Amino acid sequence: MRLMRAARLHEFGAPMVIEQLPVPAPRPTDVLVEVRACGVVPNLTNVLTHWRNWFPELPLPRLPAIFGLDVAGVVAEVGELVQNFKAGDRVYVTPGLFCGSCPACRADDTINCTNFTFRGYFGFGPDSQRQFDAYPYGGMSEFITAPQHNLVAIPDKASFEAAARFGYLGTAYAGIRKANVGPGSTLLINGTSGTLGLGAVLIALGRGVTRILGTARDKDRLAHVKALAPGRIEVLADGDGKSVADWARAFTGGHGVDAVIDCLGPQSPGTLMMDAIYALKRGGRAVNVSGVSDKVAMDVHWMMDQQIEFIGSNWFPPSDAEAMAEMVRAGTLDLSVFEHVRFPLAEVNRALDGTHFRDGGFTNLVIVP
Repeated sequence: MRLMRAARLHEFGAPMVIEQLPVPAPRPTDVLVEVRACGVVPNLTNVLTHWRNWFPELPLPRLPAIFGLDVAGVVAEVGELVQNFKAGDRVYVTPGLFCGSCPACRADDTINCTNFTFRGYFGFGPDSQRQFDAYPYGGMSEFITAPQHNLVAIPDKASFEAAARFGYLGTAYAGIRKANVGPGSTLLINGTSGTLGLGAVLIALGRGVTRILGTARDKDRLAHVKALAPGRIEVLADGDGKSVADWARAFTGGHGVDAVIDCLGPQSPGTLMMDAIYALKRGGRAVNVSGVSDKVAMDVHWMMDQQIEFIGSNWFPPSDAEAMAEMVRAGTLDLSVFEHVRFPLAEVNRALDGTHFRDGGFTNLVIVP
C-alpha cells in the first residue's frame, strides 16, 4: 500500500496535523493528481475559525478533513474511462463539485447545482457532505483525486505556483465577463490591491478594458497596482476624503463608469460597496465577487431609476479557467507580477498564519508538498 502525507484538521481552531494516509485510487472517470502547489486562500483562516458562526448555511466538511482549495500538479494516474488526459499532464484542478442530477446540472448549469461544493473548502447546499465524501482529499496533501471534467491543462509558461492562483483569477474573470466590459469600457474595481482585486486588474488588462479605476486602503500597494499599466490605471486611496463616485465620474465626462467589480474583504463596511455603485453610469452593472458580510443598505429607487444591475457572482465554470489558460498561453494574462512564498507541507500551520508574509494581492502563498 502506497502512503502519502496530508495535513488534516481534527478540531476547529486547533492546528492541522501531518498524517500518513493511503494514496487514493481513481475511479473509472477520475484522475489521480500529484500536488505540486496548493494556494493558501487568505480566507481559509476565517473558514477554519469563524465560518460556522458567520455562515452556518454554508457547510464545512465533517472532521477530520483535508483542506486546500486551489491545486496545480501533474496527472499521476487516470481511470480507465478518462479521455483527453494522461499521466504526466500539467493541470489545474477546479475544485467545484456538483451532483450531476439536479435541475441545474441537467440544464448544463452545474455551477448552480443545489449542492455545489468546493473540494477542500466549504459547500453551498444541505447535501454537500456527499460531495466531500466522494472527494475527501483537499490540496494540502501529496495526492488528490478529481473528476476528469474538473481538469484544465496549464500552459508551459505558467508555473505550478502561478496556476494555483487560478481560483481567485477565475472568480475575477467570471465577474468581468458578466459585467461585459472590454475595449472602450471604464471599469471601477473596489478593493483593487487585494487577492481578488489584483486578479480583476490583471484580467481586465488582458481583456482590453480601456480604463481601470481602483480603490484600496494602502497607498503603497495602490502605487504598485498603477505601475502595472500607468496609462490605463488610476487609483484612489480610501480615506482621502474624496467621494468615490465623484472621483470616478471625473474620468468619464460625468457620465459614470460602465461597471463596478466589488472585491472588498469580509469585514469591510457595506457603505464602501454602495459608494462605488454610485459611480455607475445609467444602465451600468455592479458585480459582487467580494466577501463583504455586512448588510448593505442599497438605494433601490435610484438603482431602478438609473437601470442599475446588481449581480452576485460566485466562482466560475471550467470554461472560464480554460479561457484564462489560453490568455496565459497568448501572453495577454501576465502572471509574472506574483511574488511566490512557498511552504513545505510540514509548515502548513505557519503558512495559514501567513498574513504577515503578504503584500496584498501581489504575494502568492502556496504549499508545495
